[in-house]
Order: sequence, then structure tokens, then C-alpha cells
Amino acid sequence: MPDITPHHPKRSLPDDSEFTPNPRSAYVELGLTSCFSFLRGASEACDLVQTAWEGGYDALGVADHNTLAGVVRFYVEAEKAHIRPLIGCRIVLTEGDMILAYPTDRASYGRLSTLLSKGKRQTPDGEWQDKGACDIPLADLRTAAEGLRLIVVPPADVTHWEPRLKHLKRNVPQITHIAASYLYRGADRARINHLDALADRNGLSILATNDVLYHAPDRRPLQDVMTCIREKRRLSDAGYLLEPNAERHLKTPAEMCRLFAEWPHAIRATREVADSIRFDLRELSYEYPKEVVPEGQSPQAYLEELTWKGAADRYPDGIPDETVKIIQKELRMIEKLDIARYFLTIHDIIRFARDQSSPPILCQGRGSAANSAVCYVLGITAVDPAQHQLLFERFISEERKEPPDIDVDFEHERREEVIQHIYAKYGRDRAGLCGTVIHYRPRSAIREVGKVMGLSEDVTSAIAKTVWGSWGTDVEEKRVKEAGLDLTDPLLRRTLAVARQMIGMPRHLSQHVGGFILTERPLTETVPIGNGAMADRSFIEWDKDDIDALGILKVDILALGMLTCIRKCFDLISAHYGKNLTLATTPREDPRVYDMLCRGDSIGVFQVESRAQINMLPRLRPREFYDLVVQVAIVRPGPIQGDMVHPYLRRRSGEEPVIYPSPAPPHHPEELRQILGRTFGVPIFQEQAMKIA
Repeated sequence: MPDITPHHPKRSLPDDSEFTPNPRSAYVELGLTSCFSFLRGASEACDLVQTAWEGGYDALGVADHNTLAGVVRFYVEAEKAHIRPLIGCRIVLTEGDMILAYPTDRASYGRLSTLLSKGKRQTPDGEWQDKGACDIPLADLRTAAEGLRLIVVPPADVTHWEPRLKHLKRNVPQITHIAASYLYRGADRARINHLDALADRNGLSILATNDVLYHAPDRRPLQDVMTCIREKRRLSDAGYLLEPNAERHLKTPAEMCRLFAEWPHAIRATREVADSIRFDLRELSYEYPKEVVPEGQSPQAYLEELTWKGAADRYPDGIPDETVKIIQKELRMIEKLDIARYFLTIHDIIRFARDQSSPPILCQGRGSAANSAVCYVLGITAVDPAQHQLLFERFISEERKEPPDIDVDFEHERREEVIQHIYAKYGRDRAGLCGTVIHYRPRSAIREVGKVMGLSEDVTSAIAKTVWGSWGTDVEEKRVKEAGLDLTDPLLRRTLAVARQMIGMPRHLSQHVGGFILTERPLTETVPIGNGAMADRSFIEWDKDDIDALGILKVDILALGMLTCIRKCFDLISAHYGKNLTLATTPREDPRVYDMLCRGDSIGVFQVESRAQINMLPRLRPREFYDLVVQVAIVRPGPIQGDMVHPYLRRRSGEEPVIYPSPAPPHHPEELRQILGRTFGVPIFQEQAMKIA
């Protein structure tokens, strides 16, 4: 019976774990398949790395099927355990051959990533490739093989394989080894001896690998079920598609040395290959596009030029002294962190939407970028942070060591114009949307596993309905029992156990809603790019967390339906009343609007149309824009659970005195009055908490 511990998405090893470096091991596993070989590998990076550390590995390779989608997570987990991660790929050629490929340096990694991108984006005939497919012919591998350590994985039947091996070696001389596995299948010794002789005759060497599919033997049932899902078979009909035993787990170096005692050169080969791999994923340093900086100017100088020009436009009567100080402070921080190109890239995209499109596309920056005076004067956001006492450190902080993240909303009906503009300007080899990993949730897991195990549709539906919502993390037995199902049925219990292990496993890759990566050198040399299901869309194999882990910055190009509504309202006003309004020229603080909101008449009004917001409006009674800021912020779990709502409402209406807590002497309540004065002494915003701290 497999482990029935609930499985959760994005599991990882603890950062504060007590891992100590292992001594140099005689053997290094290079044939490891993770769960990012979708429906093939049955273990996540954290489990594989934990098992490797416990087994005594000091280095470990990962080679997923035609993908690098899981290498960042593997790298992060291996770093925590002080295990050297070896980044590779299991290339499956269109001719059927399988080859483990490990880049030895940054250049060869770039060639491998580009090779995968080509296979994912176009067919061998040059046609647009379907999403999820990857066609890599031998000729393409030959052109990308320089600097790669290549290990050919033999087919199941090697009786007449030698002519094919000679053909592979002749076309790709970089192939140096043949993978050999001892998997307790009866003829292992004879097979390895045969491969050893083949290798010797062709100037190669055998290399030991356990061809790993999971970290521990108890994951075999899950891997069997994954195979059936992939092949669209029931477990009872799968036959020889399944592994004959549970031997394809991550064995210890000592166990592999014992199994290959007759072939010590196969063990030495793993160490030799591992030691020759010098590539480290941290070498993927980010480079901003150069198109956004005029020739002859530095990014920082050009940003400062645009900033002061924008400030003059924002403040036609003169830039306030306090705002000048804030802008100067922000520009110093931007220069120190060397991120001027990032702001210029965002500014360039917004300039296209507002100035070069016809008619202009409504767009607006949001989130913590509203705390930046530089973003305000560049036209990225529309909120003056000085006027609203916002804190720049919430947006960028040297101490947090996090890259800035500017989200920009565009009219949802015209966002595609912006996306295609980015593709056209930077090229598809330098621009791509982030990926998003779609995981198995309880409902999808129970339906897929139940179908494979042979449960009827009504039984799987009954179990699926016991899961609350679509974001659960477990299939609870008591809920299944309440549904009237017999938990003593061994088939049902096995189904529940495997489904629990399936929850949180990657199901497939999809595209992010709008997170763009833009680079100076070809993006395909950093991460493979594949086609989306939507025409003219392409996205990278890594998601937001992977991008953040490597310090690569992204630009969020998001869609907002309300901006489309506003655009249509502007068109109607222009057609009926002859007034041409923009976001900047729309009259503010109209008392009739606040009268409407105080009545709770806010259906269709962005951000204040939920039941909770409608209930709060007559109690808070907003009369100016800042009141609406409080209105939106206060109807959230934090202020509600922190008992901030009622004190704020009572103080606002005069039912309770406004009191500012006094810190320990010699401090004075006036310090907190400056921070909490506009919210009557009640901390509501994150900026207030940061200022107090």
C-alpha cells in the first residue's frame, strides 16, 4: 500500500534545515527523471534531493524528457542540501533514439535550450508546432552537440542495435557513453556484458544509471497509474507498458557500486562525466533589451532625463520641494540596484499603448508601483505617492533583495495588440510569456486515478464531490464515507491512496496571463520557448517562482475589463455630448458620485460591487477619493480579523476618541500621529505598518 500522506503543490525542503555536505561519492546518478517529465516521473525535486542527501550523494543530475521545465526547482532544492545539481535533458529524437545530454558550460547550455526551443516551436518541415509537442531530428542534435556530454540510452532489445549505434556515433561524435542499468529483470548481467562489448567495439564506454523514475519504491503504484493515464489505458489492460518491479528508484551510491562490481569502469564513468560539467544555473545572468536606450546615452541618464521631463508635465506650476527629494531618493536607489533599463522597458510599452496606437489604448500601472514617484511622473501610474504618503520601500527595497514588479493593466479587448507589438519589436527568440505549471487538484486526481483503476463514473463523481471547492489539498476519508462509499473495499482504498500522491503533481504547462520576459541576448539561450494553444502566442517553460529564483525580471502585461468599459464610456460621451475625456481629464470628486455610493448603489462600480463592499459603503460613507482607498482596503481578512474595522468606523463618526499609542520614552505620540493621522490612529495599510516598524 503506498504512502497516503496528502500531497501539496510546490513542496520544498525547509530553508533552515540541518543539511551538511556529503563527502565525494564514487557514483553519480545521471539518468534521473522528475515529475516534470509529465506522467513519467513520479517524484518531486524535494523528495529526490532529500533521498539523495540521505543516500550520500554529493552531486546529482536531472534529465527530463525534452524539457528543462523542472531544472530551477531541482537546482534550488539541491542547493539547500549542499548537493551539486547537474542540469541536463533526456532528448527523445523523432527517430526514436533517447540520449542524455548534459551541457558542460554556459555556451553549450544555450545551444541545448535553443535546440529544445526549435523542436517545440516548429516541426521538421518548418510548420508551426502544436502546443506540447517537441520534434528533434538527429540532424538538429548534431548542430547543437558541441560542449554537450551525450550518453545514449539503448532500447529494450539490443540484439540488432549495433548498426543504429554506429549511425548515431557517426553523425554525433560527441556521444561518449552507453547507459547501462541493473534492474533485476533476469537478463541484466548478459545485457550489460553485451552493451559493454558494443561500447568497446565502437570506441565508447558504458555508464551506470538506475534510470530513475521515483525517489522510493513505494512510488511505483503512482508511476504505474501515470503510465496508464499517458497511454489512455486501464491498469488491468496495461500489461507490458508497466514496469515489472519497483527497482527504478534512487538507489544509494553504495548499492550502485555493489550492483556494478563486475563493471567498475561504468561507475567511474559517472564520476568522470559529473566532474566535467562546469555549468551552473546561476550563470544565466539577466540582460535588459538595449532598444529602450538611445545610442550614446546611459540607461540611468536617459531615465533621469525622462523622469524630470515627466515631473515638469505632472506639476506645471512647479515641482514641490518634497517631491523633488522623493524623486532624487528613488533615482539613487534605481542607480544603485542597476535597474534603470527595467523602468525604461515599462515606459516604452506604455508609450506604445498611449501614443503610437490609434486610438490610444487605456492602460494603468497598479500594485506597489503606485508607491513610486518615478513611476508616477513617467506616466506608468496615476497616483501621486507624495500626496497619499505612500512608501517607496514597499515597491523597491535594497534589504529585501527582490526585483521590482510592475503590473500594467490594459483594455482587455486590446491587450493582444500590446502583446503582438512586444513580439514584433523584440522578436520571438527574445520575448516570451512566463509559463504556469498546472497541478493536479483533488478532483482531477480522483477522476484520472479512478478511471485508470476501473472505478465507475458514478463512484468517481461521488468522491470528487466530497472535495470542497477546486483548490483543496486532500481527499478526506470521512467525507468519502459520508458519501455512502465502502472504505473497506480494497480497490477504493488503493484509488484514494494513489490519488492523494497525485495531488500537487505537475499536470502540464500553460501560459501565464501576461508575465513577459524580455532579454538582450536570445531568450532561447536561457530557457526553451514553446508555442501556446492560442495562435501567435509563445511562452517559456519556467513559471514566476522559477524566474524570481534566478533573479530574472518580468513585465506583467495584464488585461482589465473595466478599462474597456471606461473606453466605451468615453466613446459614448464623445458621440452624444462632444466631450473628449481621458483618464487624466475626467472630473474628480463629483459629490453626486459619493451620494450614489453612500446609498450602496455600486453594482458595476469597479472594486466596490461585492456584497461585503456594498454592505460597508453606507457605514463608512465615503466623501472623497481617500475614503474609497480605505473602503477597498478595510474589507479584507487582515483588518477584519485584526479588529480594525469597528474602531475605525466609530472614530470616523466621532463615537470614539482618536488615540495614538505612545512608544517608550523619549518618543512622543506625534510620531505615530504623522503615520496614522488619516486613518484615525488605526493601522490599515501595509505602508503604515512598515513606517511604524
